[in-house]
This record gives sequence, C-alpha cells and structure tokens, in this order.
Amino acid sequence: MTTSPTGHTLSDLTMTWGRGRAHSRITAQPEPIEGGYRVAVGPPSTEVREVFHTYTPEGLAATVARLDTPGNQVMIAGPNELLESLIPASWTMDQGGHLMSVVFTPAGYAIPEGYRLIVETDGPLTVARIFHANGDLAASARLGRDADFGVFDKVITAPAHQRRGLGSTAMRALTWHACALGMRYGLLVASDEGRALYEHLGWTFLSDFPGARSKQD
Repeated sequence: MTTSPTGHTLSDLTMTWGRGRAHSRITAQPEPIEGGYRVAVGPPSTEVREVFHTYTPEGLAATVARLDTPGNQVMIAGPNELLESLIPASWTMDQGGHLMSVVFTPAGYAIPEGYRLIVETDGPLTVARIFHANGDLAASARLGRDADFGVFDKVITAPAHQRRGLGSTAMRALTWHACALGMRYGLLVASDEGRALYEHLGWTFLSDFPGARSKQD
C-alpha cells in the first residue's frame, strides 16, 4: 500500500469509491457495515457484494461462509493472496484490481482526427463518449461524483479503435470536466492491464483491491 496523494485514509477512499461507483452505475448507494459496506449487485438479482477496508482473516473467512450463495461477492483493500487463501473451491477470484488515486490537474487534450467527443453531465454522473466518423461508439468512460472526488468507471475502447489513445483522451476529458465542476481528486479501481495506463497518466497505486464471488450453479 502507498500513501494517497489526496491525503485521505484507505478506509475513506474505499467508502468513497463505493459511493462514486454507485453513481456511475445508477444503482443504490452502499450500506455501511463494520469495516466497509454492503451493496446490492443490481436488480432483479438478490445478490450482494460486501467490500472491506478493515478486517481480520478470521472475519473475512466468516463473511465468505455467510455469503456462500451463488452470485454473492466479497472485495477487500488488501493482498490478493489473502483473499484467495480464504475462499473455498465453490468461489472464484475476479481479475486483479488495483485502487488508484490522483490529484486533478486540468489540462488540454486533443481529439484524434476522424473522431468526435461528447461529454454529458446528469447530476452526479458525467459520461464521455468518443464516436468515429462512421458513427461507431469508439470509446467511453464514466465518472461518478462523491463530494470532492470523481470516481472513474467503465473506461472502454472498442477493439477496432484500440491503440489510438482514445482511452487516455476520454480520461483527460473527464478530468477537465471534473475540475470545472469543482472536483479535486480522482479515484478508480484498475485492472492489471489498466494500471500501466493510469500510472502513465500520473495516477498513484494505493492498494491491491481483489474480489471473489461464489460461483453460479
């Protein structure tokens, strides 16, 4: 774990990520529980995700046993190896996650030739979409606001439009708009592959953020 450049604690950032992600995905806000929060995975399912910033191995093992119904999930701000060691064969690890943060610095950005950018804000949600001249949705990214934070989510580039800097462009566009809206910090959970991109853009790795889920029948 690395000290956050925002000056916030890992527990605060974990809760902030949960609230901002809920705004991004237009789902119910997380319910605080001891050491973290619980959130519905999404209707119409009855599955839940419990996310922890403070825990003991014994407590996590008990949580996994309690949630051992197909579709339920557990995430932690902490080592992948710890969570993996606590789940039974009836569970599977998600692809690796990495909690990262940044202090926003507004900067200009260029849209690659042949593309156009649209950024729209609706309440706490801002979405950037990049379209190709042929009308294809080439890339998109979402930003859920929680107070001074913008939580980035679903940064996606269509396979036919990859390696053209579109993901970086969408991130920079959202950063510029976040600053214009009064946000000061950025937060996200990156994949293994995405971590390198975000570090190149100036983000700081804070903690591994693995998840596991009870397998579907």
